Amino acid sequence: MTAIPHSLAPFFQEYDIATLVPERDSHTIIERVLQFGNRAEIKWLFTVYSREQIILWINRFGNERLPQPHLNFWKLVLGFE
Repeated sequence: MTAIPHSLAPFFQEYDIATLVPERDSHTIIERVLQFGNRAEIKWLFTVYSREQIILWINRFGNERLPQPHLNFWKLVLGFE
C-alpha cells in the first residue's frame, strides 16, 4: 500500500504520519479522509481501500465517528442506506 499523502498531515496531528500504516491503521485513515479529504485525497483513499471496505467502515463506525452531514453524503454517494 502507498504512504498517506502529506497533504493529510493536518488531520492527523496527534500521530506521526510517517508511522501510520494503511493496513494497520485503516479505521483512523478512512475516518479522517472521509471527513476532511479533498478530491485527490479521496481518490487516493479509494485506491488504497476497496469500496466494500469503506462501506463496511461506514456501516460499522459512521454513526459514531462521522458528522451527520458527512455520513449522509457518503451513504448517498456510495448508494446505500
